[in-house]
Amino acid sequence: MERLETITDPKSLELIERTREFARSFFEREGTHGFSHVERVLNLCINIGRKEGADLEVLALAALLHDVARPLESAGKVEDHAVEGARIARRFLRGLGYPEEKVEAVVHAIESHRFSRGPEPKTLEAKILSDADKLDAMGAVGIARVFMYSGEHGRSIEDSIKHFREKILKLKDLMYTETGRRLAEERHRFTREFIERMEREMVGEV
Repeated sequence: MERLETITDPKSLELIERTREFARSFFEREGTHGFSHVERVLNLCINIGRKEGADLEVLALAALLHDVARPLESAGKVEDHAVEGARIARRFLRGLGYPEEKVEAVVHAIESHRFSRGPEPKTLEAKILSDADKLDAMGAVGIARVFMYSGEHGRSIEDSIKHFREKILKLKDLMYTETGRRLAEERHRFTREFIERMEREMVGEV
């Protein structure tokens, strides 16, 4: 969690570390949405949040907890990991005696982090979490994640390219924050150039 040096309050850091260990317990193995994804999203959130003037404690907690129910969704036990993750987060943070208004700020960010469904993010912290989650699907890391997912689910290279065209290359235009948009530009360019090269190689042009 390289970016957490920005947060200096000992109580806040202790809370974040307890939340990190709690969140990690939901992930039995790595994968496209493993705990390494959570930590990358956390780092992006702190980076963006520092520049945008967000509540970094709320943002860090939301980032750590945003995908805790993803393994449950993958196993078919819940329909929407954002909704269930918000429930888990609310119960966990209330159990720690976290202030109710901050609990609900974390919950809203988790509920609204999916760009394809759910409520629109209304707070700065929710918008930053959504941006960070999308950014991790772009650029070099995003490319690696797409092909990791394809390997996990037996998806072909052709179908992977289709996924890039239908989803990943559209993420740049869905950013909420100025910092998110700036970071997305470079990741989008890298992804687009990779896909264009891949498509040329697929037909023997390179």
